[in-house]
Amino acid sequence: MKIAFVGKGGSGKTTLSSLFIRHLAAEGAPVVAVDADINQHLGAALGLDETVAAVLPAMGEHLRLIKDYLRGANPRIASADTMIKTTPPGEGSRLLRVQEDNPVYDACARPVELDGGAVRLMVTGTFTDADLGVACYHSKTGAVELCLNHLVDGPGEYVVVDMTAGSDSFASGMFTRFDMTFLVAEPTRKGVSVYRQYKEYARDFGVALKVVGNKVQGPDDLDFLRAEVGDDLLVTVGHSDWVRAMEKGHPPRFAALEESNRLALRTLREAADATYERRDWERYTRQMVQFHLKNAQSWGNERTGADLAAQVDPGFVLGESVTAGA
Repeated sequence: MKIAFVGKGGSGKTTLSSLFIRHLAAEGAPVVAVDADINQHLGAALGLDETVAAVLPAMGEHLRLIKDYLRGANPRIASADTMIKTTPPGEGSRLLRVQEDNPVYDACARPVELDGGAVRLMVTGTFTDADLGVACYHSKTGAVELCLNHLVDGPGEYVVVDMTAGSDSFASGMFTRFDMTFLVAEPTRKGVSVYRQYKEYARDFGVALKVVGNKVQGPDDLDFLRAEVGDDLLVTVGHSDWVRAMEKGHPPRFAALEESNRLALRTLREAADATYERRDWERYTRQMVQFHLKNAQSWGNERTGADLAAQVDPGFVLGESVTAGA
């Protein structure tokens, strides 16, 4: 299952996504965790020393390798130079699977041990001073979108992406790449403003969206969230001594997490798993193509000097039965 955590800055998005990743790992589920936030904190939230987290290999720095691998023997893609973040797979393309070993994981993923389990962690890389004035953050997240476009995952497998704050993901089609999007919202007017944006943008794309209320301290906070987001409110999370200890760098064993919060994490997994039966690979592929053609026309053709619409394989539908190209 492909799962995104979104929300405004400071909402607790990274903390909640890290707790969910720990929960999945504790139950033995295979997980690929991706930090796609402009502020790279997921590694530290998963327990990595900050010096270790700072030198994780950035996906953006291996974009050429990623493109070369995913292009495979697809005759519609002349070279890696003509691939953009929305380039869809077709006959001959190589695909990614959660539990396999491949050159992309070798270059960009690192194992993180979590209470006996382990997850693969990938990061987009930080937005540095060298990028100012010459790049936008979407040039970093483009590697994530390209990988998601070529990813085939099955039941009981998880890709969890900590997205950049706010509604920036709508600048591309990446918001349609997920089976479930969890929007972390505080019980404040600013806390629910991103929810309204997401709900409006996602309305026409069949995006499964649920709200996780964070920092909820009492009935008034709960009533506020219910009034603002209605049935989209899935679960709420309150104060956690375990999280406070984690933020100080000394988390106890994950089994010591408060029972109420453990129950909330189980609810998140159940909601994500329930979307599997509603998967529509044809719609998923169609939306992928839709955003690719839009990007090709608006900037991709000019930048690459190629007709990127020709990359679309009209007979190809991504799905679990599709085999990777040579």
